[in-house]
Amino acid sequence: MIDTHCHLDMSPLCEDLEGVISRARDSGVENIITVGADLSASLEAVRIAKDYRPVYASVGVHPHDAKDVVVETITALRDLLNDRVQNKIVALGEIGLDYHYDLSPRGVQRGAFERLLELAKEFDLPVIVHNREADEDTRAIIGNSGIKKALFHCFSSHRAMAEWVINKGYSISFAGNITFKKAQAIRDLAIIVPDDRLMLETDAPYLAPEPLRGKRNEPAFIQHTARLIADLRGISTEDLDRITTLNARRFFGIGEPPPSVIAYKIRDNLYLNLTSACSNACSFCIKFDTDFVKGHNLRISEEPTARELIDAIGDPKAYKEVVFCGLGEPTERFEVLKETARWVKSHGGRVRLNTNGLGRLINGRDIIPELKGLVDSISVSLNAHNSEVYRRLCRPSFSNAYGEVLSFIRDAKEVIGDVAVTVVDIEGVDIEACRDIAQRLGARFRIRRLDSVG
Repeated sequence: MIDTHCHLDMSPLCEDLEGVISRARDSGVENIITVGADLSASLEAVRIAKDYRPVYASVGVHPHDAKDVVVETITALRDLLNDRVQNKIVALGEIGLDYHYDLSPRGVQRGAFERLLELAKEFDLPVIVHNREADEDTRAIIGNSGIKKALFHCFSSHRAMAEWVINKGYSISFAGNITFKKAQAIRDLAIIVPDDRLMLETDAPYLAPEPLRGKRNEPAFIQHTARLIADLRGISTEDLDRITTLNARRFFGIGEPPPSVIAYKIRDNLYLNLTSACSNACSFCIKFDTDFVKGHNLRISEEPTARELIDAIGDPKAYKEVVFCGLGEPTERFEVLKETARWVKSHGGRVRLNTNGLGRLINGRDIIPELKGLVDSISVSLNAHNSEVYRRLCRPSFSNAYGEVLSFIRDAKEVIGDVAVTVVDIEGVDIEACRDIAQRLGARFRIRRLDSVG
């Protein structure tokens, strides 16, 4: 895990840095971003980052202290940023607006926010944004700033603000206050943030999570926040750690990107990534935007053999299901699929095939009888209520694709038995009409969120 926001310069953390960092490491925290709230705190953040390998610094001025942002402040921050690599500075922040306490006049806050955003642009740095009860002005200022990478820390605003942040391509982090009993509105927001926009923080020494509320917070306690958010999103804590760590590494430019994988675990299932090839070019397919699913890098340079897949599986009984899925269509490599599935079944595993339903056209023969005994269930992506919508959204290479998908579902139901139809909730798709189609064909029906893959 990565704690993307804490204040190691503050008491009592600064009095026990060795212990704080050691306990963080023991609890699974790889890196910590210590954040400057004013010039002196920024200088101390840099010193701590230099002294402790897992720590990186962010420098800035909190809106409470915006009245202190003068020419000399900007000059001093610029001096730090001129040596930002040596100083281990990975962001500018925290900066922003706070209209709850108004410890600096609002006009002064806005002016300081604009000047500090300009400084971030000058050095091409991401920003960490503090926003409390100032949604409208925050949107106006950062929206017009040209800043490409912004992390809205300790998010506690309204859904409309969260959606604006997401639509702008910015990121959101949640702190320990999401665990508080009266924080249901924040918990609801933690569900809607897309995987690639989500991060974790403690804001230590503040906001210790339940069950430690009222105590001194520290980076080691981030595990409580992670566990809650994972439960909210219906994934494992391991999944959430992997997702948010990848996001933090990419946002702050620290660490190395994970290598590509041919077998990847999500929740209790193991997924097999056979190929990136597909007979469709769906307009909503994630492979046109990213290589990552739930923090796993699926962009393979070489397609794996059955032997390589089998070696990567290990014990298939360790998983609820072994699922043929990935960036491409598994039936594009049907012989490898069959050989691998045969091995999984012979070793006590359960097999599911996720497919676009065009395997018979792809392979030039009826492949469904060959799947009998090799797969326990099939999930077919329908994604349209008629052929016209299917052509527009799924952009198939076969002219008769939609009719074939329907036939595949019907025939697979007869041979395999357990068949599900899935539909992405994208604009232009009549979900209820798709549900009726699935019912007529005797298949189960499931809706998939457009921005939730895996």
